[in-house]
Amino acid sequence: MLQLLLLLSVISSVAAAAANPFTPSAYLVRYWSRHLNSTPKPPPFFLSLSSPLSPASTASFTKLASIHSLPDHLPSFCSSARLLCPSLQPPVAITGSPSSSPSLEESFLFYSDDHNFSSYGTSVAGGFNSFKNYSDGINIPTESFRHYSRDSTHRLDYFSSYATESNVVDQSFAGYGVGSSSGAGDFSAYNVEVNVPNLRFDNYGDAADGRPQSFSSYNSDANHGSDNFKSYGKNGNGNPNDFINYATGGNVINSGFNGYGKGEDSGNESFTNYGNGGNVPENSFSSYGENGKGETEQFKNYRDQSNVGDDSFRSYAKKSHAGKVGFANYGNTFNNGSSTFTGYGEKTSGQEISFQVYGPMNNNTFKEYAKDGATFAEYDNKSGSRSIDPKSTDVTKRGWIEPGKFFRESMLKEGNMMPFPDIRDRMPKRPFLPRSIVSKLPFSSQEMDEMKRLFRAENGSVTARWIEAAVKECEREPSAGETKRCVGSGEDMIDFATSVLGKNAVVRTTEGVNGSRTEVMIGKVVGVDGGRVTRSVSCHQSLYPYLMYYCHSVPKVRVYEADILDGKGQGGARINRGVAICHLDTSAWSASHGAFLALGEGPGRIEVCHWIFENDMTWTVADEDV
Repeated sequence: MLQLLLLLSVISSVAAAAANPFTPSAYLVRYWSRHLNSTPKPPPFFLSLSSPLSPASTASFTKLASIHSLPDHLPSFCSSARLLCPSLQPPVAITGSPSSSPSLEESFLFYSDDHNFSSYGTSVAGGFNSFKNYSDGINIPTESFRHYSRDSTHRLDYFSSYATESNVVDQSFAGYGVGSSSGAGDFSAYNVEVNVPNLRFDNYGDAADGRPQSFSSYNSDANHGSDNFKSYGKNGNGNPNDFINYATGGNVINSGFNGYGKGEDSGNESFTNYGNGGNVPENSFSSYGENGKGETEQFKNYRDQSNVGDDSFRSYAKKSHAGKVGFANYGNTFNNGSSTFTGYGEKTSGQEISFQVYGPMNNNTFKEYAKDGATFAEYDNKSGSRSIDPKSTDVTKRGWIEPGKFFRESMLKEGNMMPFPDIRDRMPKRPFLPRSIVSKLPFSSQEMDEMKRLFRAENGSVTARWIEAAVKECEREPSAGETKRCVGSGEDMIDFATSVLGKNAVVRTTEGVNGSRTEVMIGKVVGVDGGRVTRSVSCHQSLYPYLMYYCHSVPKVRVYEADILDGKGQGGARINRGVAICHLDTSAWSASHGAFLALGEGPGRIEVCHWIFENDMTWTVADEDV
């Protein structure tokens, strides 16, 4: 019987059935009209989130869910329902290498295919490699790049971009320029501005000989996730190494760097920025310049102007023979976190050792540093946070928060100019599931093993981390005055919104994404419910295999709709219609919330406003004036 239902599902999905009254979208329209009085049918953006399953597919998968057999049919389920199932996308190895012509000049402009790249430019002599783009902007890249320019000689290597602006990233890069001699290597950007990264970079320029190397940016401006860099310039000879930015501007990033320049002979080591401007970072740096024999070893900034977090730096220039060792700035933090620094210049050979600034942070410990010859310009373990001018535009002082992401209510005034943040939906595209299916799926911490079995998520995998994070957030205790619920179907969202607001509820979202990352002018502004303090239900996406929203109602808000005008010149054309919500009571918010990092002040001292981003939404009671 199940096999017959699955066969009918496939046939039905192929057949044209646009007007079928039994599709999930048709059912959602009927459900809307029965439970809401504000408008006769859902707006297009809301209806577009409904499941693409055919009636037969819905029936078959509902039956499978009810007898706990969906895991046995997961490929068909994910494909038909258009779910996000990375566990069903095994990587396919692809090999590629330029020829071994001694004067080869090769430029690889763009590579994008969610697969593995085994080798590029191995053992090539002379000429140059230019690899400009590898899987940039991919939605769910799960990739591995095995080796780039390994054992090459007299070769100039440029790798410009690896998977920038990607979403839900699970990637590794095994080796860059390992064992190469002379020439030069430059790696410009690795996974910059990615969402939910799980990154590994095993080896950059180890055992290289006479080869200047530069790594410009690694996992900068990333959001939620982890990264690990195992080795940079280990056992090299005569290689000036420079690492400019590592995990800077990240949001809740767990970052690890295991070795930099260990055993480097006759090179100059420079690490400019590590974890600067991060929000709640967890940084671990294990070794820098151990057994180095170069002229200088310099670390300029480690987690400068970051916001709280937990840091560990285990060894700097241990047993170093370098002529000069310097650490300019460690933990000159925006808001206090905790840090442990174990081993600075320990067992060095009597060279000049200087440390300019350490702290201020809470719970600082500094152990096992060179007692002889070490100088500290400033060591500060006092508590307390910096006072930052809210009007400052200095990024190093303001922190990582994007301009315009949070703003004050007074800025919503016609004719006012203000930065408009990037409100694009960066989540993977997934639809709701029909309620008949989602109501039969496990979703609780007590059912975690069953949830992972359903989506074939091994412990530690990307999917497993999504599941664990979503359940944790959905089961979190509500804050003072908050009412919350996670929903995986349109019907469930309607039920929650009407339980708070009644049948006269209406859903609102920002019209589009035009104006993102630009300076815009505020046009006509209209306050919902006459601009009075009102009730609302806001819904934000959670990362999960099917579309899930975290919906909550908080007290004391005002909601506005505003025309967004082109900010070039005065009186620009209307380019968007924005929905903004202003939280008037922030007393229960964390002191480390990004809004206070951006605006200054602290919990309960100011109201905080933000735009409703693409595909997020807020429900309010219908207002005829809007």
